[in-house]
Amino acid sequence: MSKERLVAFTDAVIAIIMTILVLDLEKPSPVTLESLWELRTSFFAYALSFFWIGIMWVNMHTGWHDVKNIDNKVVWSTMFLLFFSSFFPYVTSLVSQNSYNEVVQVFYGVIILAVTTFNTLMYRSLAAIPENKDVMVDFMAKRKWVPYDIAIKILDLIVSITIYPPAVTYSILFIMIGFGILFGRGRLA
Repeated sequence: MSKERLVAFTDAVIAIIMTILVLDLEKPSPVTLESLWELRTSFFAYALSFFWIGIMWVNMHTGWHDVKNIDNKVVWSTMFLLFFSSFFPYVTSLVSQNSYNEVVQVFYGVIILAVTTFNTLMYRSLAAIPENKDVMVDFMAKRKWVPYDIAIKILDLIVSITIYPPAVTYSILFIMIGFGILFGRGRLA
């Protein structure tokens, strides 16, 4: 399989996932400022998931730009990444309706953690291909934050189970803000 075919497939699946996210938003009846405000949790969950997927897509675009070859490990890690990403509309809908439910928050956190894990495996598989080594060295060096990212996600899963269910959602927001700060400084290309 060519790199271009896998990238096109990944782009298409991500675009579909992002589109389904917006289709799951509730429509207020009647449409008033008050009824829109009542849906703030749904809008927050939607924005969180949309931008999480968007960050992943931007990083994939940057990381794959100069990749020369792929192999079956890359294809399968990408497939698992997309599989877990396809749960975003479902778990986002659950979070928007049950933001203080620890089972829902943990489910959301597990999906986020699975996406992060397979994203990392995908990049490691790309870097292991000899033709990609030179291009991936710089990109992988910029991903030194990943162990901290995973540690924060695991910690917040524990906090969601034991103390404060929305901890997962807020940690995702915290991590995204951190990404924004790092990206703004040119460290997260």
